Amino acid sequence: MSNSSSVDSQTKQNFWQAFEQAYLNREALSLFLLGLGAGVPILLIFSSLGLWLREAGIDRSTVTMFSWAALGYSFKFIWSPLVETLKIPILHRFGKRKSWLLLSQILIISAIIIMAMTNPQDKNLTIMAFGAVLLGFSAATQDIVIDAYRIECAPSQRQTALSASYIGGYRLGMVISGAGALYLADYFGSKEGHYHYFAWQKTYLAMACVMLIAIMTTLSLKEPISQAKNLIHNTKDSLHLLLVFILSILTFIFIYRLMGSLLPEVKSVGLSFLFGCIQFMTSALAMVISGYLFIDLNVAPKDIVMQSWVSPITDFFYRYGKKAGLLLALIGLYRISDIVAGNISNIFYQDIGFDKTQIARAVKVWGVVASIGGGFIGGWVAQKIGIIRAMLLGAALACLTNLLFIVLFNAPNQYMLYMAVLTDNLAAGLASSVFIAFLSALTSIQFTATQYALFSSLMTLSPKLLGGYSGAIVDATSYPVFFTITFIIGIPVLYLVYLVGKKIPLEINKP
Repeated sequence: MSNSSSVDSQTKQNFWQAFEQAYLNREALSLFLLGLGAGVPILLIFSSLGLWLREAGIDRSTVTMFSWAALGYSFKFIWSPLVETLKIPILHRFGKRKSWLLLSQILIISAIIIMAMTNPQDKNLTIMAFGAVLLGFSAATQDIVIDAYRIECAPSQRQTALSASYIGGYRLGMVISGAGALYLADYFGSKEGHYHYFAWQKTYLAMACVMLIAIMTTLSLKEPISQAKNLIHNTKDSLHLLLVFILSILTFIFIYRLMGSLLPEVKSVGLSFLFGCIQFMTSALAMVISGYLFIDLNVAPKDIVMQSWVSPITDFFYRYGKKAGLLLALIGLYRISDIVAGNISNIFYQDIGFDKTQIARAVKVWGVVASIGGGFIGGWVAQKIGIIRAMLLGAALACLTNLLFIVLFNAPNQYMLYMAVLTDNLAAGLASSVFIAFLSALTSIQFTATQYALFSSLMTLSPKLLGGYSGAIVDATSYPVFFTITFIIGIPVLYLVYLVGKKIPLEINKP
């Protein structure tokens, strides 16, 4: 009996020692707090902003188009090499990673304040859009730097614990900017049918104050030793590389606006989406061509540009050859069903009669808890049956759970709200966790930062582009038709997962 008790006591002691070593250390706690700062901005662009604009009387199609402000997350791979190579004036004395973290966090706070000081009812939507775009760009930059810091601050055997700490903080940040923001706006006096601008202003200013936690955490960090190859050795080359980037982006903006004025305005959602895709692809092509022209004109050293942007891409195609296209298709479409549906979900809840408090409790609290649980389940399932089978399960659940929203539309009660929200978030958490493992397996160790930024950007690009039209689709049809569409577009993803599992042997495929 005593021996058994001694063994149990020793087991418990070992467990807590392992827990303390993994999570109760400087790096893990820092990643938790940095994750909190990373989780705050995203919902201030998506759901919380959407509810603010709807209360202010902004039409549904315009509200959902604001989700495009988060496209910075989908294009972060474009400027991720700049984070590796450029020194920031004045701030660089803090160190390479700390200086970029401080800059991105200062920009995040500035963007939130700009949005807070803008009343949508005054028709200042251009200023609001600028603030939202700046928030998306700076938040995506922060994500790039945090990923690099996480990899560099500890050896590989500690990365799982650090990732878990970061994700935990990230989810807490989402609760604060999601449920917290809605509770605050309601507390300060803004309700459906009784819009009060100063309530939302105070709410967003409070979110800006939360970001001070991230800044204080950054100041307390120990600068890690970067293993990345330093391609730029002088300030002149840094400025030239930055100039190429800025000129290419300006080309994109110019061509995008030009195409917008040339393409006809149509009422058809399908044609509008087609013209939008043409507008975007033409602008992206012009950006790439202009970049090559600037390089040929020696605006920046060709070898630095090639190593920064071209080599990570060519490495991927070299490793996978013709099968690279199949992988890119899967990466770009795997999350399309749940992201497109999620883009309008909070507006949907509001339109069928639920208030902000009910939405906050169901979606921003219990929904986040369900997504965390889904993530842990996804990791366990992947270990048991293999990553490809787990991805098949995640993709199937992601599109099937969207049908519950049709049931909720026809029976808008608290029970069905929680059923739909919990099931949807559980499926989304599972699909996300297994897909992140899949993307990590595809990433070359030589180009970790840039390639992972590329994959994670591509993962959300097409869903966010299509999601921007979700309001227009609902206006042209109905909510049941819209959610049926999100179910249908998720079905081809199952076949893509099957093909990848069959044609591309990966070590992670094995249980």
